[in-house]
Amino acid sequence: MRKMAWPISILYGLVVYLRNRLYDLNLLKSTSFDVPIVCIGNLSVGGTGKTPMIEFLILKLQGSFELAVLSRGYKRKSKGFQMADKNSTVTQLGDEPFQIYRKFPSVNVAVDVDRTNGVGQLNKIVHPDIILLDDAFQHRKIKPSLSILLTTYDLRYDKDTYLPTGSLRDSKYAAERADIIVVTKCRDTITQDEMTVITNEVKSTESQQVLFSTLVYDNELCSKDDVLSLDHLKGSFFTLVTGIAKPGPLVKFLRDKDLKFEHLAFADHHNFSSSEITLLQSKTLLITTEKDYVRLKDSLENLYYIKVAHQFLANGEAVLLEAIQSMIKSYH
Repeated sequence: MRKMAWPISILYGLVVYLRNRLYDLNLLKSTSFDVPIVCIGNLSVGGTGKTPMIEFLILKLQGSFELAVLSRGYKRKSKGFQMADKNSTVTQLGDEPFQIYRKFPSVNVAVDVDRTNGVGQLNKIVHPDIILLDDAFQHRKIKPSLSILLTTYDLRYDKDTYLPTGSLRDSKYAAERADIIVVTKCRDTITQDEMTVITNEVKSTESQQVLFSTLVYDNELCSKDDVLSLDHLKGSFFTLVTGIAKPGPLVKFLRDKDLKFEHLAFADHHNFSSSEITLLQSKTLLITTEKDYVRLKDSLENLYYIKVAHQFLANGEAVLLEAIQSMIKSYH
């Protein structure tokens, strides 16, 4: 089956190459803005930890800067530019932007498929000090001030191939545009020697920084009005429901806790049908991700979510924040 798909991958790669080449030759134009823009993205079709990275940056920067987050708002039901407010819904914004606004209501969150228009609207409405551009590495209509490229430890872009035989949606050589490469979802036992090997394998230019992070799951579960310790679940049976690209790390985390559960796995950004909601309502206890929770919380009473966050290894956090601070200072 994979051999049959190779011609499609070759054709897909050719289209991607030509598009990038047109931008490189300035035959297709990228727009620059006077506001600092940090692009967070990847070269694959998801599951690298973009939303946790956005939240990490918000936590580190929100006390010092007027922040805005601009996302496409994947699978939302609305059209055009939408600014989040207290009346916004998950169907209006999309699950990830809604999650971000729900957690950080003081941060300006907006969605727009046309990122250039979205940045222009944010500049008019809120005049942010910095804009975090979500999942936009391959959207070259905007020239970011700093590009952060995420790639997972288990399937790095340099070991991957184009869709549909692999998961790459952009050329692995596009990594040269990144200022910082973050290898995410690393084992917390990764050695310095292994980091050095990986750095040499993924690093495209001398000026690039290669950082490493791992995902850390909380030991508490949250619901609308309750907090439950994971230890409370020992000896019980529950249902894990996920609609994310790569649930493997979460499944492993829960199994390592010696917890007993079934796993109902759905596609990334899955829109749950009425029959699926009915099935989930029949379960005694449901655990899900925070992204899935914002789509399911109004339909299920027995639902909890588990938080996840990036934790940088070695001195990665300091390097990343210093790069952002230096970039912002260059605008003043």
